Amino acid sequence: MAFCVHCGQMQNDGTRFCRFCGGQQPGDQLIARLRMEAESIRYRMQQMQAQQMQAQQMQRSNYGQQQNQQRW
Repeated sequence: MAFCVHCGQMQNDGTRFCRFCGGQQPGDQLIARLRMEAESIRYRMQQMQAQQMQAQQMQRSNYGQQQNQQRW
């Protein structure tokens, strides 16, 4: 499924004109390229989130070790 670039309504793939506003839609090649780019961005965001979670876990681990050292 795709969305109209003019009004944002959901469209079937391959639709040349929006059935709601009549706006011309981009061609299939552009749609395919934009989907690939969106998937690439989604993958990079997931990688960044995973790295942030690892960093937070390391900070918590280091904080816990510091607390244990101060007790002794």
